[in-house]
Parts: sequence; structure tokens; C-alpha cells
Amino acid sequence: MNMLSPAWSLHPQLERDTTPLGDLPLSRVLVINDANYPWLLLVPRRYGAVEVIDLDEVERAQLMTEIALVSRVLKDVTECDKLNVAALGNAVPQLHVHVIARRKTDKAWPKPVWGAIPSLPHDAKELDRFMDAMKNKLWVS
Repeated sequence: MNMLSPAWSLHPQLERDTTPLGDLPLSRVLVINDANYPWLLLVPRRYGAVEVIDLDEVERAQLMTEIALVSRVLKDVTECDKLNVAALGNAVPQLHVHVIARRKTDKAWPKPVWGAIPSLPHDAKELDRFMDAMKNKLWVS
């Protein structure tokens, strides 16, 4: 799994639930389609990766670098109170890492966001502004 596999594809549920932001060296960065929270996913473009341990040592280090970068930029762009970072994969087996900007005023605070409240569609202009701000600082392709 050292090389980018042409067989890699995004899991259909992740494709349905997200809007693509761009690609970092290892991961595709996606915005979750829920305006309740600024919520990103990093999905390493490695065929068959389910767990972080499925990546080789260099890829694991790259994933951590990308998580830190996305986290710093998300915190800067949103001025959030807290970041939640998690790789659960219980519902979608493809390796993906959630990076969620949380505010003490969000409707799920202090609980986890999953299932707390119904998802809210993004306003197109707000989503564009958020994505532009993120792209400007992340330099995604």
C-alpha cells in the first residue's frame, strides 16, 4: 500500500454525506453536509485502509501531519472553543478521520455530535465562504 492505488475510491456513504474540499498529499478532505457544525473528514487515498495501522509508518506520520494541519486551519477559520478529532469507522469501514469544530453554544455541547440533532443543510453562500477560507489556508489541490 505504499503507492496510490488506481482502485481507491471514496465509500458511497461518504460521497453522499460530503462535499469535496480538495486533496492533501495523502488524504482527500471533505466537508460533512451538516451546517450545525464546521465538520471535516480526512480520507487517506489508500485502497483497503480500514484502520490507521493499515497505513505504513510514513503514511501514518503523514496522516498525523495532515490531521494537525487541518485542525489548526479549522480552529483558525472558525475560532471554535474545542476540536473533536476521531477515527471511529463503525458505520463506514473506509478509514476516515473526523475533525469537528465545536462551540460551547452548539446544540450538542458538550456531548458528541453523532445523532444529537437532525442535520441541517448548508446555505450555499456560507458553504462557499467556509470552503474558500479553508482552501486559502490549506493549499489543497
